[in-house]
Amino acid sequence: MSTVFDLNPEASPLRLPLLGGSGPWRTVAWRDGAPVNARQFLADVRHVASQLPDAAAAVNLCEERYAFLVAFCAVVLRGQANLLPSSRAPRAIDEVMADHPGCYALGELPLEPTPPNYHRLPLLPAPVGAGEDEWPMIDAEQVVAIGYTSGSTGRPAAHVKTWRSFHASNAGNLRMLRDRVGERFNVVATVPPQHMYGMETTVLLPLHGDVAVCGSRPFFPADVAVALAAVPAPRVLVITPVHLRALVESGVALPPLAAMLSATAPMPPELAARAEQLYGAPLLEVFGSTETCVFATRQPTASELWRLYDGVSLHPQPDGTQIQAPQLAAPVVLADLVTLHEEGRAFRLCGRHADLLEIAGKRASLGDLTRRLLAIPGVRDGVVLQLDEPDAGGVRRIAALAVAPGLTEARILDALRGAIDPLFLPRPLRLVDALPRNETGKLPRAALLALLAGRG
Repeated sequence: MSTVFDLNPEASPLRLPLLGGSGPWRTVAWRDGAPVNARQFLADVRHVASQLPDAAAAVNLCEERYAFLVAFCAVVLRGQANLLPSSRAPRAIDEVMADHPGCYALGELPLEPTPPNYHRLPLLPAPVGAGEDEWPMIDAEQVVAIGYTSGSTGRPAAHVKTWRSFHASNAGNLRMLRDRVGERFNVVATVPPQHMYGMETTVLLPLHGDVAVCGSRPFFPADVAVALAAVPAPRVLVITPVHLRALVESGVALPPLAAMLSATAPMPPELAARAEQLYGAPLLEVFGSTETCVFATRQPTASELWRLYDGVSLHPQPDGTQIQAPQLAAPVVLADLVTLHEEGRAFRLCGRHADLLEIAGKRASLGDLTRRLLAIPGVRDGVVLQLDEPDAGGVRRIAALAVAPGLTEARILDALRGAIDPLFLPRPLRLVDALPRNETGKLPRAALLALLAGRG
């Protein structure tokens, strides 16, 4: 057996293992209630890799989480990059494929419309052969993924990830969760693996540590409960604030949890407290981006401060914050504004540079305005944004969308008048049946503007 499990990049500067953990019989995933060990998983990866076309990159569109995990590794094993569009909408897929001429699409299901150069995965599981005694090693600088931002602030942007950078970023997540729940645990997630948060928690965790992931992708509260019951304890539920709110309000009982993990949007402290009370487990948040991957964490019911992972440093700037981290080849500047605490090992988030508003010498933030909109009784969902074009006075107007059955626009505006400066009252404010949230609960700006214009 020539298995290699060293996760330290310095110990292997040129090649890093495709799969880590404690050995060939450790569980990588749970599929239909049954464990899939590392040996079977690698057999599936090699079987898929042997049938992939020659190309530089592939758009990984697998719906089932286990199929995605296998396809991801098969693409990597072939020396190709996984393209991760911001959504699986046909337009988003077409745009990514246009950026990478000669690439192909990969999935386990028939799709309509069918993407160009679409390749269907073979049936799994594959036969296990003698070759599974050889553990694959990957060039540390191989580009294994190109992730696209959600488009919440404009057109999705591409960000390249090497195998070394993924190993480095995942080390912080593994360390944080091991400190909370122990060396081995099972992950159930509502987020798609194509999103960088889903990639880090449901692909990299099971690849790099003694972590197993539930192969399904539950969405509705009852499905989440079923998925959790299908894996043994300790269980970690990976979720978003939008999905957690639906789960809490459903009243569905869950099996015992070791922890809940959230990202993609700020977690309201009152929701975190309610979830912890209901499920008897800590609610942990992680902070990161497609550009940086996760680099900080907190428990919002215990502290508003974010604590940096080892090796990470922040440098506040007038227009954002510069991040240095082990997974970054060069510093990255994000639009988030922070203040440093505890000798630079923790920070308080003060908003985003693009969210700050100044009208007639008065200041506010879109995040705070949205929070006040959501605090109005009867408002189930909502968002406040600033329009692109200035009015006749040169001021970019503030607008809002709200999901509030039983309320009128006038009643919502009256409630806001008691909470915010009249200069920042949203006009227009439009009532809608639902906000155009994507699979992780984010709101693409183009979809919001279309809804405001009556095109949604």
